[in-house]
Order: sequence, then C-alpha cells, then structure tokens
Amino acid sequence: MLQVSDSDFEKLANFMITNYGVNLTKKKHLIQSRLNAVVSNGKYGSFSDYVQYITSDRATKEDLRVIMNKLTTNHTYFMRENSHFEFFSDVVLPELEKKYESKKSLAVWSAGCSSGQEPYTLTMLMFDYFGERRKSWNLKMLATDISNHAMSVAKRGSYTEEDAKDIPAEWKNKYMTRNNGVYTVTPEVRKNVIFREFNLMDPIKFKSQFDVIFCRNVMIYFEADVKEALVKRFYGASNDGAYLMIGQSETLDKDVTPYKYISPATYRKE
Repeated sequence: MLQVSDSDFEKLANFMITNYGVNLTKKKHLIQSRLNAVVSNGKYGSFSDYVQYITSDRATKEDLRVIMNKLTTNHTYFMRENSHFEFFSDVVLPELEKKYESKKSLAVWSAGCSSGQEPYTLTMLMFDYFGERRKSWNLKMLATDISNHAMSVAKRGSYTEEDAKDIPAEWKNKYMTRNNGVYTVTPEVRKNVIFREFNLMDPIKFKSQFDVIFCRNVMIYFEADVKEALVKRFYGASNDGAYLMIGQSETLDKDVTPYKYISPATYRKE
C-alpha cells in the first residue's frame, strides 16, 4: 500500500475541512486505504503528486466527486432512530396540516440523505398520514447529499432483503415492489422526492423555506465552528415554527444555537 506523508496528510485533511466541513484529522489510515487504488492507477506517481493535484485549481469536478465518494461514509438504514419518525408523524404533521390548511403545501428537507432511506421513509409517513387528502396537498420533499454515488443509489430506490428488513410489512405491500429479493419503492414514492447533489458548506438558496429539516448523523464529522455556521444557515432557511432533527448522539450548544430545544435531538425555530 502506498504511504501518505504527515505533511501531505495534513494538507489533504485541511482541504477536506475547508471545502466540505469533513474532519479527517484522525483518519490517516482511512485516507491511505480508501485512496490507494485511486493513486495507484498510473495517473499519479505518488500520494504527494495526488495531494498536490486534488488540492489545486486543476482538479476536475469528477476528480473531486471521486475523493468525496471514497472518503465520506454513507451508512444509513430504514427506520433509523425511529423516535424521530414517530414525532414527525404524531406531532409535526398534524401541526403542519392545521397551519397550512389553506395553502396545502409544506416543505421537508433531508440534508445528507445518503442512499435514500430517510426521505423515502418520510414520504411514506406523509402518505400514510394524509391518505387520500394527499392528492390536494403539495408534499414533495427535497433530499440532498454531497456524494453523487449515494445520489445514484437513492434515485434508484432499490434495496436488498437485508436493507429492507426493518420496513413494516404494510409499507412493503403499499409502497414497494419485490423482485428476486430486491425491494424497490413505487414510482409514486420516488417521484415525491426531489434529489439534488449539494454541499452543506455552500449557501442555502433553495426556492422554498423549510418546515422540517432532517440532518442526522452528518454534523458529527464537522468542526464546532462549521457545525455552528451550518445550523445558523438551517435556521435562516426555515419558516417560523420549523423543526430541526439531528442525530440522537448529537447536540447543539444551547449558548450559541438560535433554535429552542424541544426533546433529545429535536429543535424548533421560535
């Protein structure tokens, strides 16, 4: 395996923090192992050559996509941290239905959606809650991730038997089709999710203000100042009364966050 020097590792780690907010300062072995094949493909003479290239203005968008796909972990699964979904269905949706009964539109964002389980789960929850009423509502939701590989998997909406093991049987019957052990979400569910490749370090300039933002188990990789700045951008991109859901192992600093704490990993814009 090719070795990365301490100076090149530091340069690459700083590049990832500055441009993507991803902290890999203690992940030298991960960087070496995941980038070994990329560096060894004959295009670069050494890790140093690769680091010099990828951190320069010469790096192409595709090369940057490759390094992001290699170095970011896109691990998720259906019904992860299910208490959030229960809160969304039992508290948030009734509240939003009453709030928007005239315009019949709400905006939900899955930020860092990985391979799509979260936005599809949220869509199925909305479909269950609204039932036939959904035909008169705009329930489309935004799902973003920095990894184009994760985006391609999410857009297909196909999952193995193991991936789908925690999905309720009722949902499998209503919202999925099964073929050769692969579960695929129905076209109606897939069409309800708008997938976009998006770097959370960038300014948030979507057309709609959001009523709910799910950003779970993403900011654990961010430095404190990066996380604080992102939360403030979420706040600015949200309607009054909007909710922010973060991972159960995450917290926001109550002294700096503009959000009001509601319950573990759940915050509200007052």
